Amino acid sequence: MSARKTRPSALAFIPPCLARATPDPPRGDNWVHEIKFDGYRVQALIEAGRVRLLTRTALDWTPRFGIVAKELAALPLKSAAIDCEAIVLDADGIANFSALQAELKKGSAARIQMVAFDLLHLDGDDASKLPLLDRKAELERLIGRTGLPNGLLRYSDHMTGDGAEVLRKACAMNLEGIVSKRTDLPYRSGRNGDWTKSKCTMSDPFVVIGYVSSKTASGMVGSLVLGFHEMGEIVYAGRVGSGFTIEEARAMADGLGVIGRRTAPLNQHLTREQRAQVQWVTPRLIAQVGYRGVTADGVLRHATFEHFREDKRPEEIVRPVSFWRSGQVGSR
Repeated sequence: MSARKTRPSALAFIPPCLARATPDPPRGDNWVHEIKFDGYRVQALIEAGRVRLLTRTALDWTPRFGIVAKELAALPLKSAAIDCEAIVLDADGIANFSALQAELKKGSAARIQMVAFDLLHLDGDDASKLPLLDRKAELERLIGRTGLPNGLLRYSDHMTGDGAEVLRKACAMNLEGIVSKRTDLPYRSGRNGDWTKSKCTMSDPFVVIGYVSSKTASGMVGSLVLGFHEMGEIVYAGRVGSGFTIEEARAMADGLGVIGRRTAPLNQHLTREQRAQVQWVTPRLIAQVGYRGVTADGVLRHATFEHFREDKRPEEIVRPVSFWRSGQVGSR
């Protein structure tokens, strides 16, 4: 590889390149497309056989990701920084976030797969300065298309051609969507448009700002009240009252009760219906929610709870692309 030499000191975490949400994939020959996996973003830092697995916010979750670190340690290299996604596949071979969360609870015994899709550093060379296709070629050489013998580490291949057709095929396979990447650019941290993501269904993270107790059973959550950050304030996004089990509804009530507060954590004027029966909470939790659309006044339609997220901070949760497309900017 021909790239600038780094200092021999310990590898440092590199803030990840983040994909910008777009309703349609980009067009052009200078883009390639990868499967979008429903998992946790991970940066694997490898030095002299020692592996650190860091989340997108640089938390060290190495023990939580189980035995996959052993496969990373076995790669034929002295040091590397590899951009990955931690996943667990269901019976149909599709990444399942709920299964991943269940596996994380097993700690060192967990069998979590790591899908590697970019190479940022290799044996003293700063690979991040190279174009994407050069970085991926070197990564494929290290891992191979089929991964290592235990099957917990594998290379994420890419597809060329029309992005819309790639997305259509991904949706037909019940996948989450695709990530499209510029082939000719270096690795740049942040959400700068070098990478985009297009989903088969709308699913976004929202901050939990309150809840409504169940009307059918005591000690249970009936619905979560949601919002997102914009211009230093929280904007109301509606409620979600389906998608969780009875056990989850009870656990939510226990957890949300601990972070309760008397006043709403937003300055926006809400209607009487929007305020009705709401018990407000400090906005610390993030819920991933699937939905079919957004109403004219900027509220979720047919929302379904998917899971809570630990890989983002509440202040990172901003207005989803679908809300911009609804033409609403919220009322203060």
